[in-house]
This record gives sequence, structure tokens and C-alpha cells, in this order.
Amino acid sequence: MAVRGRTRLWIASAATAAIVLPLGWFWQQSLLPDSYDMAAMGVADWGGGPVDDHAAMDGMEGTAVADLTADLDATPDVSETLTVRVEAGDYTVNGTSPGPLLEVTEGDLVEVTLVNDNVQDGITLHWHGIDVPNAADGVAGVTQDAVLPGESFVYRFVAEQVGTFWYHSHQVSHEQVQGGLLGGIVIHPADAGTARADVDEVAIVHRYDGGSTINGELGTSTLAAQPGDEVRLRVVNTDNGLAQAWVTGAPFRVLAIDGSEVNEPGDLEGTAVRVPAGGRVDLGFTVPDSDLRVDFSAGTTLLVGATPAGARPERPHETFDPLSYGAPVADLGFDPAQPDRTFDYRIGRRPGFLDGHPGNWWTVNGRLFPDTPMYMVEEGDVVVFRIENGSSDTHPMHLHGHHAVVLSRDGVAATGSPWWVDSLEVEVGESYEVAFVADNPGLWMDHCHNLPHAAEGLVAHLMYAGVTSSYRIGGEPGNAPE
Repeated sequence: MAVRGRTRLWIASAATAAIVLPLGWFWQQSLLPDSYDMAAMGVADWGGGPVDDHAAMDGMEGTAVADLTADLDATPDVSETLTVRVEAGDYTVNGTSPGPLLEVTEGDLVEVTLVNDNVQDGITLHWHGIDVPNAADGVAGVTQDAVLPGESFVYRFVAEQVGTFWYHSHQVSHEQVQGGLLGGIVIHPADAGTARADVDEVAIVHRYDGGSTINGELGTSTLAAQPGDEVRLRVVNTDNGLAQAWVTGAPFRVLAIDGSEVNEPGDLEGTAVRVPAGGRVDLGFTVPDSDLRVDFSAGTTLLVGATPAGARPERPHETFDPLSYGAPVADLGFDPAQPDRTFDYRIGRRPGFLDGHPGNWWTVNGRLFPDTPMYMVEEGDVVVFRIENGSSDTHPMHLHGHHAVVLSRDGVAATGSPWWVDSLEVEVGESYEVAFVADNPGLWMDHCHNLPHAAEGLVAHLMYAGVTSSYRIGGEPGNAPE
């Protein structure tokens, strides 16, 4: 009997070891160092194109991220100082949230000095949707160090794109953006002959702890306008989830998506427009003699002119589809049918350890962060990404430093105006093909803009051969971009 008991104990111990030892190994392998180079952590993917044996990612000499700047000696056309302060988790920029709206003109050299008053975790500013030089992208540990209390940092970039954009923190971003460290930026066309709307308004949709707001105002807001006025309403979704907007009282048009103008937009009625997290949609309409309102899915409303509040209309059943809206153009400027590199970005989820923490984490191509892909390109490459969402949640995907054109969704080719995006909602089970030209050297994040998802590992990077890192995650500044 004693022998039989010892046998059972040995079997139980062996079974326990068979479970515990592999778990311990996976736990150990998941631990991140206190400081690390993001470029050295990913798995290099060359997308079927030529492999650069002397890639800077492998430690060879190249152009440093910190050197990818705008002209440092030129006199700026626009100079702004933005001072950030936090009290009880609420962030302000120059005393307000959203922060000041920055309005500049196409071609302006913009200089913004960021000052950290008292944010202990440090801060940065990312210019969401503006294809700035890499050193101005504002990602802690990737393109700069976090700006610590009492410090400042200067961003410089030429406003080459016309459109609606926004700025926000990319240091502990899932907390700081939610807390209000954000603001809008509009780049107006330089051509004096370009027609401007009679009323040009930014509507920043953001949920604070107190509820959903438009430009920081809870519930119902008003927009001053007269019958006959042409209105351009620039909707900016700064939340982590999808926003929807619908116009009641007049036909409307979708004038721009993510800062890119729509070619020959047509009139829409009884249609809801979806705005991904991080995305922007410019709506255009003529104010009628009767009531006009714009409602948002979060429960906020914008009353136009003298419109009384009245009962909130239901969301229309029809949903705007950019895939077939507007008119195509003869030339995109490049041929996506002949890509130099083709990449897969397959989103999934599985149990495992992330920096020693057990959980059900997001994956890219089956890999957990930080072993997610480092998508390698060379300047001038035509690049195609195939994005597939095999998870049980939707994901607003955001590529820094570039705009991509949507080629297809679920195998159905785009037929309307070129649909250029920097923030793309990929629903459960959906797949997209998008394309762009690699024309902005650097090390760029490519992540989900539901920022808690990014903090949970839904992050990859695009890196140019011949570029070297200048910064590290962690370290003395405590760089933590998500």
C-alpha cells in the first residue's frame, strides 16, 4: 500500500510539473526588460520584396529617427505653445479640454512647443492623421522621449495636407486621451480661390467621465447659422469606439474622410455616417428655412441655427458606405496592382502572458506583443496590406505617417471616390486590402485606436530600411506609448 501511495504521489507531482514548468517558461519568456529598443523587438517581415541585409534594424549605421525632422533653421509661419496640466485625472491644454483648435494654412511651417506643467507620467503630442516627419510624430519611446514635469519639447512640421486632424498624447495614451489631453487642428487650403463654407465648424466628439460631449459641452450644443448658409461640419471622433452621426432636416454630403476630399460627393438623406475611433468625417449641408439638427450615437446633439431641441430622431436604418460613394479618378498616382511588398495583418486573440501578466491578449499574425511584425519597407515601395479581423471585437486600425487607399472590402473592389484613410474600422470577420506608397521614412506605429486594445498588445510597426532607432521604451523617461 505504501508503494502504491508513493506511485500516486509521483504521478501527481509529474503531472503538476508537466503543467507548471511550461507555464513558468512562457511566463519567463514574456517578461520585458526595463528598457528596450522597439525596432529590435519585432519579427522582420519583408512582404515578399527584397531583403536588405544591411538593414539598420540589425544594428547597422543608418539615418536616426531623431534626425528625420523639418528644417530646424527656417522661421516658422505659425508658432504655438501648449501647456498641459492634470488635476485628479482630468487633463487640460492651455486650461481647456479639448485644447485650443489650431488653424493653419497649407504650406505653413508649424512650430508647437509642448510644456508639461505637472503630469508625472510625462506627455507627448501625436499629430493624428498628419504625415509629419518621423521625429515629430510624438510617440514616447519610438520617436521621442516623454516630456517630464517642468520640461518642454518642440514639434516642427510643414502643413502639406489640407483637412481635418487632431492632436493627442501618445504617452500612457489609453489614460491621457480619455482624460482629455487632446485638441483639433485644421489645415486650410492655400489657394485663395478655393471656396470656403459660410460656416466652418469642428465638432470634437469625446466621452469624459461625466458623459459624452461635443467640444467639451454635454448633451445638446448649438451652431450659429442662417438659412442658405453652406456649412462644413468637421466631425472628429476622439473616443475609443465607433461614433455615428446623422443629419435631420436637409440633404447632406460627405465632403472628406480622414482629411482627404471626396471626389464628386452626392447628396444623402436618411443615412447614418460611421466615424471610426481616431477618424474624421467632414459633412456638408445647406441650412434650410426649417429645422436642422445633427445627432450622434453617444446621445449628443448639435442644433443648427434656431432649431428647437424637440424629440431626438432615431438613427436611420441606412448606413453610409464609402466603398461606392462619389466618383472614381483616372489616376491614384501609383499602381497598387503592382506592389513591391504585400503584408498580412491578421488580428486575433489567445490566452498567454504579456510582460508576465496572464490574460486573453490580442495577437497580430498569431503572435503576442512584442513579437508582432516589424513590417519592413524601402523608400518608394508600393505597399499593399491585407487586414483581417479574426477576433470577436471591432478594431479601428491606425497607421502613423501615411494615408492608405482602400482597394477592397471582403473581396469587393472599391468603385467610388478614392477612399483614403488613416483610421479604418475593421469589423468582426471583415477583411480589407489597402495600399500606399512608402514615402515618409521612419519607424511608425500601426495599431488599434481603441487605445486599451493597443495597451493589450494590438500593436505592430512599419519600419524603413536604413533607419535606426533613437529612443527606447521604458528607461529613465518612463516611455510608455500606450
